[in-house]
Amino acid sequence: MKLHHHPLSGHVHRVRLFLSLLGLEHELVHVDLLRGEQKSPAFLALNPFGQIPVLEDDGHAIPDSNAILVYLALRHGPQWLPREPLAAAAVQRWLSVAAGEVAHGMAAARIVQLQGRADDMAPLVARGHRILGLMEAQLDARDWIAFEAPTIADVALYSYTARAPEGNIDLAPYARVRAWLARVEALAGFVAFGRTPIGLAA
Repeated sequence: MKLHHHPLSGHVHRVRLFLSLLGLEHELVHVDLLRGEQKSPAFLALNPFGQIPVLEDDGHAIPDSNAILVYLALRHGPQWLPREPLAAAAVQRWLSVAAGEVAHGMAAARIVQLQGRADDMAPLVARGHRILGLMEAQLDARDWIAFEAPTIADVALYSYTARAPEGNIDLAPYARVRAWLARVEALAGFVAFGRTPIGLAA
């Protein structure tokens, strides 16, 4: 099993985290984003969208972080993806949040800081706080985002939430979210997402 990765990518980290939680051995294949390796013919043969991560397993290339989480759960950890219709729908809802609002809020704000761009941070930060507020409300009287036990929804949301301060998004007002982050970090097999001294984390 090979994971095409870059250490600064939260999308990659969610897959690395899940592989570790499942106890699955894998080889990391570094993709040099600065040199454009993700747009090379060899990489585009794995993922025509030219994006990381890509998981290679049993002769198949599986692109897209959330798709990889679903694949791994169905193949190696079905307890991470409940089959009961309402619970499965709840997981899918938060996978969509991770791919949408989180990607265009917390993740985008962090990328601006990583790249030192002069973009207007205000809308990105506001979007991040809106999602954190919704997560805070979701975690009222419950330990996990979508179900009574941890699911791939928690895995998908963890990385960029944990590093939201790197995008100038303060986690201090969100006590339930911070407690949830600590619960994820206490799971057996947890692997941390590297910290970068930017934004509020500088």
